Amino acid sequence: MHLSRLAERLKDKPAVVMGGSGRSLSYRELEERSNQIAHLFRHRGLNPGDHIAVLMENRLEMFPVVWAAQRCGLFYTPVNWHLAEREAAYIVADCGARVLVSSASLEHLALAAAAASPALESRLVVGEGETEAERLEEAISAFPTAPAEDEVEGIYMFYSSGTTGQPKGIKVELTGAPFGTGLPLDTTMATAFGIGEASVYLSPGPLYHAAPLGWSMGTIRQGGTVVVMERFDARLTLELIQRYRVTHAQFVPTMFVRMLKLPEDVRTAYDVSSLQIVIHAAAPCPVEVKERMIEWFGPKLIEFYSGSEGTGFCMIDTPTWLKHKGSVGRNILGVVHICDDEGNELPPYEVGTVWFSGTRRFEYHNDPVKTAAAYNDKGWTTLGDLGYLDEEGFLYLSDRRTDLIISGGVNIYPREVEDVLTLHPAVADVAVIGIPDEEMGQRVHAVVEPADPDAAGPELAEELIAFCRERIAHFKAPKSVSFEQIPRLPSGKILRRALMERYAAE
Repeated sequence: MHLSRLAERLKDKPAVVMGGSGRSLSYRELEERSNQIAHLFRHRGLNPGDHIAVLMENRLEMFPVVWAAQRCGLFYTPVNWHLAEREAAYIVADCGARVLVSSASLEHLALAAAAASPALESRLVVGEGETEAERLEEAISAFPTAPAEDEVEGIYMFYSSGTTGQPKGIKVELTGAPFGTGLPLDTTMATAFGIGEASVYLSPGPLYHAAPLGWSMGTIRQGGTVVVMERFDARLTLELIQRYRVTHAQFVPTMFVRMLKLPEDVRTAYDVSSLQIVIHAAAPCPVEVKERMIEWFGPKLIEFYSGSEGTGFCMIDTPTWLKHKGSVGRNILGVVHICDDEGNELPPYEVGTVWFSGTRRFEYHNDPVKTAAAYNDKGWTTLGDLGYLDEEGFLYLSDRRTDLIISGGVNIYPREVEDVLTLHPAVADVAVIGIPDEEMGQRVHAVVEPADPDAAGPELAEELIAFCRERIAHFKAPKSVSFEQIPRLPSGKILRRALMERYAAE
């Protein structure tokens, strides 16, 4: 698991391939460039426990930078480049980054971040484009390609998506272990998912999120090859699986939906038989969507439930899921507890807050109030999700507490309504929210992105409401429907807060 040993043995084997451009980085190149950058970081006075920020699109140049930080014992924060200048600047300043490495194409964001970050000492740039900053390639040119002495493991510090408020850094303690020891995820990938030197892992998500970057680095730790998509495209995904004989791929449910909505002749034109394991997480997957993916890809789907906070880990394979449809699995890390608002543990099938005990501690950077809210008096932690256990201990998620709609005193889970509407052929995407209602407190409203924009209107709205009422209880069905593009983060999560604020104001 030591990058130097892997490079010595694997030499010119691709560590990373970019799916769109075909550009690649070998193990030898990754080793040499990450060592040069690591020497640069040390020369600039960065010590274990210090922080850098990385502001890049999905691009090859990101990997030597994060590996340099990993082998220097640094915290490194990938910044969402889709953010507005103010939002990106907040993250760079809040994490206390001393160095910012960015793409020249994102100069406007980098300048805003630099202006707002008092701890920032230097700014380095990769890629083509005008910039005021120092070029990384020039800065490292005089440094050796051999490893520095006393390498120690660093770790990423991701920021929450900010779907319910200001993003917060999720900080775990550095172990101080020698570089090459690896992170807990690396071991899980090898033992539970079978990722090794023969593996080709497809990463279609943005690298500023935990799973795409963490699993890509974990694949490299095992000596495999990572195929990174610059951005997700349903048809290109199938093409890359066929071209590179992908063995492992990871998706979010919205990606499944988009692949399933490709014309059948397109879906059947590509050979996906090389796939050994198809991983999905990040958001609950509608049961029928997952059933259709199993029919297409075979019994290869593995779902996991966890968070960047490291508060527990549940997993379920396809044969088990077919016996417990809708479940996200049983715990393999931590112990699951379902509690009511008073902290009492609930019996099977009763919905409550999902808590985990026996997991590592974490904190939300610079936010002791939010950190305290994530723990109870027993030291258990929660991500704020609601769910229940069956009698065998399988976990089923209902929704996030912040998404819950309370109409006339009755709890309504948006996910249940969204799962129904997603399957309607006229729906490209959907988000269900609760909007103020004088009589009921809240009423169920569906925001729909139509597959055919010309079809949007009162007739389709009535059709969708009737479609729901045929499949779920009438009180859960939307009372109203509007049509617009759904604001989603690239991770697949709905930016529900923005919708709720706007519709509440209207």
